[in-house]
Amino acid sequence: MKMWMVGGAVRDALLGLPVNDRDWVAVGATPQEMVDAGYTPVGKDFPVFLHPVTKEEVALARTERKSAPGYRGFTIHADPSVTLEEDLQRRDLTINAIAQSEDGTLIDPYGGQRDLRDKVLRHVSLAFAEDPVRILRLARFAARFVDFQVAPETTTLMRQMVEAGEVDALVPERVWQELARGLMEKQPSRMFEVLRSCGALARLLPEVDRLWGVPQPPAHHPEVDTGVHLMLVLDMAAQLHSPLSVRFACLGHDLGKGTTPAEEWPRHIAHEARSVALVQALCERLKVPTDCRELAETVAREHGNVHRSEMLDAAAVMRLLERCDAWRRPQRFAEMLLACECDARGRTGFEERPYPQRARLQRALDAALAVDSAEVSAEALAKGWKGPAIGDAIRNARLAAITRVC
Repeated sequence: MKMWMVGGAVRDALLGLPVNDRDWVAVGATPQEMVDAGYTPVGKDFPVFLHPVTKEEVALARTERKSAPGYRGFTIHADPSVTLEEDLQRRDLTINAIAQSEDGTLIDPYGGQRDLRDKVLRHVSLAFAEDPVRILRLARFAARFVDFQVAPETTTLMRQMVEAGEVDALVPERVWQELARGLMEKQPSRMFEVLRSCGALARLLPEVDRLWGVPQPPAHHPEVDTGVHLMLVLDMAAQLHSPLSVRFACLGHDLGKGTTPAEEWPRHIAHEARSVALVQALCERLKVPTDCRELAETVAREHGNVHRSEMLDAAAVMRLLERCDAWRRPQRFAEMLLACECDARGRTGFEERPYPQRARLQRALDAALAVDSAEVSAEALAKGWKGPAIGDAIRNARLAAITRVC
């Protein structure tokens, strides 16, 4: 039995990046030999074990054979006869198919070091085409390694996979998992660039794909194209270190513009309501977590009002806060403001412009939350007020507080 460190740990070490998780492959071992050596079995679909001391994952060298459509349709073969080269051949990209022995020796049968040097994302073998998840993974790597380019032959292979219907077999949970991880990478726009280049975006997120080619008023959007604007917004969200919920809200904020009739271009009247409906349908389809869904709906509905909020008086600001359920969900309101700033600055030439709307509305909410509703209620009760009158008293106190800061 011989141990080899494989995958991302080797790749990142060669790139000079921090190595957080290390995966290992055991060559020439049986499951019983692993157990006898103190390893704990944890794998369900194929033999994976935890190291008795480090608790790092160790998998037996294995091969895979396609047996059914989709990313789950594989038969796993793992036994002592499987070589390290055979195990590496089943991996997705050459840069992930490098192994390192415990003494530091590198085994690189598929040119991974060359592609690291040349900054190329390239599939190892035609086995790549057997797993549609690999399209999403490659797109995610493109968003992480922003100076890497996808090999032309790999783009061609992914396009063939899409045309063969492989992407259609992906389950929603896995699509969301990879989408969420890609949104959190350094330059999310590159993930969508790769997915568009092979036709996968139209299959997985048609609401997003149709935004390209849809014009917007150039006075407000110098980049004009709605799809281009969306990519600028996503990259601004990454630049501002936004959480996933904000980045997903940015993704969905303008979906309604893709359904504006061409004769109404470049204006997009009432696109907010259409965006909300499309966000809801997308979230239902991909089983998006509740926090992401709720924020995306709020941003889709209100981002235009937030952009115009400098013109709103205190009463209108109060109504905006109420619509956003800001009293109960102040953190979500703060995230909505961040998403709106990403939208405003995600335009050509607007990247460094200040966005005072965010600070003004946050001040308004902070002032309203500082009102002691219990004290206001007690004073109202002392005056003999009841029911709705007490609610009105609290609301008036909040409005007065907002007036003072707006």
